[in-house]
Amino acid sequence: MAKVNLDALIQREDFTVDGGAGAQNLADKLKVSELVKGESFFYSSLRKPDFQRETSDWDKGKITSFVKSFIDGDLIPSIILWQAGQYTFVIDGAHRLSALIAWVNGDYGDGFISQSFFNHEVDSEQKKVADQTRRHVDREVGSYSSFMSAIRDPENANPRVLANANKLGFLSLQLQWVTGSAEKAENSFFTINQKATPISDTEISLLKARKKPYAMASRAILRSGAGHKYWDVFSPEIQSEVERLAKEINENLFTPEMKTPVKTLDLPLAGKGYSSRTLPLIFDLVKLANDVSEKEVSEDADGKETIQYLKNVNKVVRRFTTTHPSSLGLHPAVYFYSEKGRYQPTAFMAWIEIIKDFENKKFFKKFTDIRQKLESILIQYKYFTNQVTIKYGSGIKGYLQLKEVYEKIMELVLAEIDVVEIGGKLKSAFPYLNIEFRGDQPQSKDFNENTKAEVFLTTALKSANRCNICGGYIHVKSISIDHIDRKQDGGVGVADNGQLTHPYCNTTYKN
Repeated sequence: MAKVNLDALIQREDFTVDGGAGAQNLADKLKVSELVKGESFFYSSLRKPDFQRETSDWDKGKITSFVKSFIDGDLIPSIILWQAGQYTFVIDGAHRLSALIAWVNGDYGDGFISQSFFNHEVDSEQKKVADQTRRHVDREVGSYSSFMSAIRDPENANPRVLANANKLGFLSLQLQWVTGSAEKAENSFFTINQKATPISDTEISLLKARKKPYAMASRAILRSGAGHKYWDVFSPEIQSEVERLAKEINENLFTPEMKTPVKTLDLPLAGKGYSSRTLPLIFDLVKLANDVSEKEVSEDADGKETIQYLKNVNKVVRRFTTTHPSSLGLHPAVYFYSEKGRYQPTAFMAWIEIIKDFENKKFFKKFTDIRQKLESILIQYKYFTNQVTIKYGSGIKGYLQLKEVYEKIMELVLAEIDVVEIGGKLKSAFPYLNIEFRGDQPQSKDFNENTKAEVFLTTALKSANRCNICGGYIHVKSISIDHIDRKQDGGVGVADNGQLTHPYCNTTYKN
């Protein structure tokens, strides 16, 4: 089920602020009314550590269940806080607090608080999930505004709503406080957050590297330069450039918007821009594009390294599916989606490495020479990608093994091995590949979504646009209009003298 993005509801702040909480009178209870924006000193002071992962791990059912549990007076674990200077930091309980903040403010990722946080550029998927959540909470629990209306006008209120509203006066969350230094508070955060709901390897890496350029670049790309500005310590000019590059990269990765079931070939390069797999994919992309594993990376003091990391990512992404003159225009349906329309991040990672090798070996022309035949084989043996992923793992875990398979296919094509023989050759090189097995087949008489997507993709690719120079498939985001008779040879800009090509084929290969 889709997750609800509540990340805007508690602001982030640098943990290393002046003054940690000592032995002072700190409240042990929190009323829900103290979470209303603009009406509470407590909410105004509430912060998450700047290294806190995104508050976007609960679905509509879990949010609804939690709000209902609070109203029913069920036992809820204490919220753990740390007070420092003017701020109250959430050490544990950000999702619980955010669920109640969402309820009392009517903001499930699309309201005023969230819109301001995301520069009024909340994507349609987030809005859709937010609206579904709001309707679900309103139906199962009731809105906070309806509770307040019942209090103001009890004579005309729904008796059930009024009864629940009257409870709010004595219901509260239990609070516990960490006392001591920022270091102690940070240690408490990691200790607690790796027990109840473990932090993923990607999140741990991001948190520990939060001031390094690859972490800041990843955060910027994830939200298209909006949301919390992890880079706000840099100069205004640097901040502006970070946001510009991040927005361009995000748009090139995630537009057009991914919708399921698949009914179009206009698929985004990197799948859904709003899913649990998005952050790991971006993080891995940034590290691969910048060879992070091969060097020691220091913290970025002025933002220049972050910009360079973003530029390196942009250079790689432009090679894939854009109109930049260097773009090969790799069609996502051919290279990065399964035969059933599922996005395959392992394939994306493998092609990042292959493209980097092409740069080093000056292989782009040879690739273009064999492209049409190569793509026909990639389509015929699409299920090999899934077999490699099952054996070695998805994403960053199995991409090098998949890269070897793709490189072997290119080697066989360059050697002019007949298409009918390539399957057997691949089986010899990689014995674990099963040429006959194409995945479990449904037994129902009705078509499921996967089968419908497979039928669509198979049919649509047969009549899809192709480059008139190399014969490879053309994606809507990578179309270049080429003069058949070149301008220098007297060709004019009339429709009869135009043809569809990949940007690279038009600007470089042809010449």
